[in-house]
Parts: sequence; structure tokens; C-alpha cells
Amino acid sequence: MTDLPLDQVRTLLAVVDEGTFDAAAAALHVTPSAVSQRVKALEQRTGRVLLMRTKPVRATESGEVVVRFARRLARLERDARTELGMSEAGEPTRLSIAVNADSLATWFLPALTQLPRELRLCFELRREDEDHTAALLREGVVMAAVTSWPDPVAGCSVRALGRMRYLAVAGADFAGRWLGSGTDAAPDKLIADAPVVAFDRNDDLQDEFVRGLGGGLGASALRHFMPTSEGFVDAVVAGLGWGMVPEVQAEPLLRAGRLVRLAPDRIVDVPLFWQQWKLDFPALAAVAEAVAAVAAKTLRH
Repeated sequence: MTDLPLDQVRTLLAVVDEGTFDAAAAALHVTPSAVSQRVKALEQRTGRVLLMRTKPVRATESGEVVVRFARRLARLERDARTELGMSEAGEPTRLSIAVNADSLATWFLPALTQLPRELRLCFELRREDEDHTAALLREGVVMAAVTSWPDPVAGCSVRALGRMRYLAVAGADFAGRWLGSGTDAAPDKLIADAPVVAFDRNDDLQDEFVRGLGGGLGASALRHFMPTSEGFVDAVVAGLGWGMVPEVQAEPLLRAGRLVRLAPDRIVDVPLFWQQWKLDFPALAAVAEAVAAVAAKTLRH
């Protein structure tokens, strides 16, 4: 059986992380030629192209498999060094997690604060849309993710967290100006034609809502992009456009009269799941339990 030489595997990971062969050579303290030879040897051994020689370098689908293996190997090596007393005293455990912006702004961070101090955890959070966080797992960039993807990524386990509810809302003045009144009842056609706020170009919640009203292709082309959860809500309150706001953020503003519901009989629920590497890793297991506990109290079920 063909093995995977560890120096070649580590070199491939360095090239992907550093972006170029030269940068990887500097990080590994070897020559660029040595890096190139190791990668070519690994490709010959696996019989597959592992890297796309672009700038920055990108892993192919086969390369992502090796990169995931390399990251998990590095994690296991750090754990073994810690158990053998070979790590630096007090060296913290680092966890990389992908989380969507709305979860970060509403319920996710309290879960991290509940973890015991003695675990000495450092978090590297990657903000990404819930429809795309699974890709970071697939590429081996993160160890865990809050995602809307229910099917486990290869080598990962998955558990349901609950549903995040979104409400279509607008500022009262905006509703009166664009939708004919400041009341909750707004004609569907007017909603489809009114200016809209979106998180970024991957955000299709507003389009999904309008299509559910029978609005054809989706929301208006008159749209503003606000790539932070708090900025998104502020933009809707300010009257730049209407938008789909998480229920937990919208409710106090609705009670205060700063927002009004649009088509209040219609909602959008986004199911969320926790996916993580299948590793016997106590720190990651502790995070998973804390996240699930807070989600059970916060999300809809």
C-alpha cells in the first residue's frame, strides 16, 4: 500500500497556507526547488494533481483531501506533544471555527464564554455565510462550523442546532413611503419593487422571501450591501431598504416602533447544524456541547 510521506504532506499544507512555493519554502526553511520536488513527488505517489498553480496556489479536490489529512495530523501531533510534556508550558489550544454573521451577533459568543478557563482555548473564528461554511470544513481550513448544510462533510460529524427565524421588516417611514402605509399589511408587488438591504452577494434570504410571495425572480435590483449583522439592522432601521432580520434582533425594535413587519404571516426559518472533525479531541467536544446547549435555549425547535 502506498504511504503518504509526512514531509511531503506537510509541504503541501505549507504551500496552500502560504499561497506560493517561495513563501512555503521560507516558512519551512528549505529551497523553493525542494518544495516543488516534494509536491511533485506527492502528486506522483497519489497519481493525482493536488495543486492548481495559480496565484495564490489553490488545492484541487484531491489536494483538499490531503490538506484535511495534514491539518488533522498536525492537531494530533500537538496533542501528543502536550501529553508527553513536550509542548511549551501553558501553550493554549487553538480552535478554528466558521460561523455565520447572524449567529455571531446573536447567540454564538455566549457559548464560548461558558467553557472552563482551565481548557486554555484560543478561538480563530471565520465569518462566512451559513450556506458556505461547510466549504471551509471541506477544504480543511476550520475544525468545526455552524452551517445550514445537513449532510456531513467527509470526515465530519453533524448535529442539528435549531432554526434561526428571520422576519421581513422595514423602518416605519420607509414603509409609509414605499409600501403605501406604515402598517403591517403591505401589497406583495410593492415589497418586490421596494429597495432592499442584503448582507452580501451570497445573501438570498430577501429573494427567497419575495419568491415565496409569488414575486418571480426575487427582490428588487435596488439593493444595498451591508456586510455586518449590526450594520444590516442599522441600515434597515435608517430606511435604506427593507430586509430579513433575525427575530431576536427585530423584536425589541418592533416593540419600540422603529420597525414594522412586512407580510407578517410569512417568515423564513434557516436550519442550523454543527459540523466538526471526527477526532477524539476533548476541547472540541467541550465546545460542541456548549454550542448545542446555548442553541437549545436560543434557536427555535
